Amino acid sequence: MIESGIPSADFRLVIVDGNAFVDRYRPSYQTRDLFTIWGILQLLKLYPGKVPDLDLLFYCGDETVIMKSHYKGLFAASSPPPPPPVFHYCGEKAALDIIFPDWTFWGWVEVNIKPWEEIVKAVKKGAARVRWEKREPYAYWKGTATSKDRSDLLKCNLSHTHDWNIRLYLQDWVKK
Repeated sequence: MIESGIPSADFRLVIVDGNAFVDRYRPSYQTRDLFTIWGILQLLKLYPGKVPDLDLLFYCGDETVIMKSHYKGLFAASSPPPPPPVFHYCGEKAALDIIFPDWTFWGWVEVNIKPWEEIVKAVKKGAARVRWEKREPYAYWKGTATSKDRSDLLKCNLSHTHDWNIRLYLQDWVKK
């Protein structure tokens, strides 16, 4: 079953007896694959003997790749195989991708995200400046509108007629 997901995956990660093995199928966007692999290696280091043997496929882009319509409904084959288990940072109602944390936010050099240790210090320092009760109640998001859900989210941004206390910013990953 896992082999059927290889065309949709950037890499395969196999864990056997606490050791990680990686087979790359194609380059992922910038260093996203490296940080996912790094995150798994951190788990293996921090929890020796507690991570079971695994065989996982990962896709590192923003668009979902395992669509429900390929496995059921009008456009499915008469007896489709089960969907392949592909882990991914994104999901949507029309997809079967398995959501997995995007560990690039532990430090993604191409988009100037600093290592986690630096970020957490800066967040704590900023949090100490204004007491919780005195803060303005805003939610912030920065990213690309690569899916319908994200496009819908952008409709909630500040406008001349509405302020939902949300500030949304489009990110141009090529320029940043």
